[in-house]
Amino acid sequence: MSLVELIAQADERGLAAGGLACLDRCVPLLGGDDEVLRPLWGSLADGAPGGDWAERLQQARGALEAAGGEEAVEDEAALLARRMLAAAPADRSAPGMRRWADACSVASLQIHRLLDPAEGAAPADSFPQALHSVRAGGTPVEGRTEGMSPLVAAELRRQITVLELLAGHGPAGLRQALEVSTEGRRVLRAVVSRRARSRA
Repeated sequence: MSLVELIAQADERGLAAGGLACLDRCVPLLGGDDEVLRPLWGSLADGAPGGDWAERLQQARGALEAAGGEEAVEDEAALLARRMLAAAPADRSAPGMRRWADACSVASLQIHRLLDPAEGAAPADSFPQALHSVRAGGTPVEGRTEGMSPLVAAELRRQITVLELLAGHGPAGLRQALEVSTEGRRVLRAVVSRRARSRA
């Protein structure tokens, strides 16, 4: 199933996990530590609809605003990450979460492209349009990732995997989804650190 289809069919928990996972992988751009969004993941595991998502979201925003962003990263990439955080809905209802999850998907893919642009890739302003057919076409395979860097292709696979885990296992898939996101965050943190060293 394609990424677009998975977002369209996901329930509110799956959508929240999809958006949160994208944001979690981009935490290095916000200057946050690896645990700053962990309470939000815990909220998704709660049985009650919505849980204490709103309260924990506010706490995460406060912590990340206090932490500030990394100076060495691309300004546009950091701005996209801040917009993802700012746009997170306090209400965990499906319509709002669906819009957020879809926006986070595109923003995270843009961020990964900005941090690791492929040679000969489309300009940044046309990237979302060029990517649409791949997002709608399913898991990236050979011949369908033209113009995409390995970093972007890997991020696309992670987004699909997270939504598949929630669709297939419900709350039980959260732990594996968090592991997928953690792996991606480590990759992005290494990219950010490498770029910072090259600019020093």
